[in-house]
Amino acid sequence: MLSHAENERLVRVGPGTPIGQLFRLYWIPFYLSKDLEPNGQPKRLKLLCEDLVVFRATDGKVGLMANACAHRGAPMMYARNEDCGLRCIYHGWKYDVTGTVVDMPAEPIRSRFKEKVRIKAYPCAERNGVIWTYMGPEKEPPPLPNMEWNLVPEENVNLSLRIQECNWLQALEGEIDSAHAPILHGRIDNKGSINQWVAKKDLRPTFECIRQDFGMSIAARRRFDEATLYWRVNQFVMPFYSLVPPQSKFPDLSGHAWVPMDDENTICLMFSYHPTQPLPQKTRQIFQDGHDGRETGHASKQAFAQKTPSAPYAEFWTKFSPESNFAFDYASQQTTWFSGLPGLWVQDAACQTGISPIYDRTTENLCSSDTGIVMTRRYLLEALAAYQERGIQPLGVKDPDIFMVRAVSLQLPEHERWADAGRRHMRAELGKDFGYEL
Repeated sequence: MLSHAENERLVRVGPGTPIGQLFRLYWIPFYLSKDLEPNGQPKRLKLLCEDLVVFRATDGKVGLMANACAHRGAPMMYARNEDCGLRCIYHGWKYDVTGTVVDMPAEPIRSRFKEKVRIKAYPCAERNGVIWTYMGPEKEPPPLPNMEWNLVPEENVNLSLRIQECNWLQALEGEIDSAHAPILHGRIDNKGSINQWVAKKDLRPTFECIRQDFGMSIAARRRFDEATLYWRVNQFVMPFYSLVPPQSKFPDLSGHAWVPMDDENTICLMFSYHPTQPLPQKTRQIFQDGHDGRETGHASKQAFAQKTPSAPYAEFWTKFSPESNFAFDYASQQTTWFSGLPGLWVQDAACQTGISPIYDRTTENLCSSDTGIVMTRRYLLEALAAYQERGIQPLGVKDPDIFMVRAVSLQLPEHERWADAGRRHMRAELGKDFGYEL
C-alpha cells in the first residue's frame, strides 16, 4: 500500500513533477510511422500533459511542437502543412520541424524578429516503424534505447497503438501481475487455449523478484509435475515498459510501452515479435481482425471509435471504455467466459480502469501475489529519490544496451534456480532464438 504522497509522486506526469522529470530523461515512443503522411494533416496529441501537434513535413522529417503558436496562441492543429513546415492560419507564421520561425508574412521584409522567436519543439527519431521523441533537458539527446522489439526486422513484429483511460501506473501494474492471467482470461466451459495453459493448473503461484540494472524481474513459480517447476518471468523495464513471456501455443514475445498521455490517460503501444522469424500472416490477421469476434492482445480495427481531429490522439480511442461498460456481457459470464468481457486486452483494461482513472492506493489490501507490484513501486520511488536528491540518473538513460532484455517461461528441475538458469535467456541478442523449449 502506498501513502497518498507516494501515490502522487508516481502518477502525476506533467512538467516539473518528480516522475515527469524522470520520464523526460528518456527517449519516448509516441507514434507509429505509418500513421503520418508527408504534407498530411497535423495530428494533435498529448505527451506528459503537454499539448502538442505532430506532422510529417514535405521532405519526410517528423516535427513535434506545441499546439499553441508562439505568436498569439492560435491552435497549430489547424496549421497548413506545406513546403517543409507548419504555417499558422492566423497570421501565417511558419515553423520548420526544429521549431525555428522561417517566415512571418505580416512583418516588415527587413525585420529580423523571426530570429528571436521559436515555438517549443522536441527532436524526433524514427526506427523500424516507431517515432520517438526526446523531451528532456540535454541539448544532445542520449542514444535511442536498444529494445529488441524495435530492432528486429519489421516483418518479425506487429505494432499497435490505443488509448486507455487510466493512469500509466495502473496499466503497467496490470501487465507485470502474473497471478491474474489464468483467472481473468480463463473460461468456465473448460474450452480454449487459456484453459489448457500450464499456469491454469496452478492458480497459487509463489513469487520471487530480483532487482536488475534495467528494472525488475518478477518470477512466478508454479508446479508443472512432481519433479518440475514452471517459472514465468515478467520484466519491468525502466521507465514504463513491461515484457511478457512466450507460451508454447503463442511462440512470440510481447509487451507494452505505457506512455503517459496525461495523468489520467495512457498511450498503449503494444509490440508482439519473434526474435528470429517473420510473424505468420495468420497471426497478423488475428491481431488486426480479432478472433471469433473477440479482441486479442492488440486492439483490432473494429475496436476504434474515432474522435474529432481536435481531440488528442483522435484516431486511437476505442469503443471499450468505462462509458460503454467495456461491453460487459453478464450472460456470457454465466455460460462461457469467466470475466464476461470480450477479449484479452479489454479484460485487462476494464480491471485497470474501471473504478477511476487514478486509483487511491491507500485503500489497497496487498497480498503475496502482489510482490512484484510492491517491489516495482519501491524501485520507482528509489529511482526518483536518487535523481531528485543526488542527481543520479538511471543507468538506461545513457546506456542503450540496458534495454536488451527478454521475458522468459521456463520448465526447470525443482532444485535449479530460475535466476541462474534463465540469465542467458533473459539477455536479448539480435538473431538469437529463444534457446529453450517453449
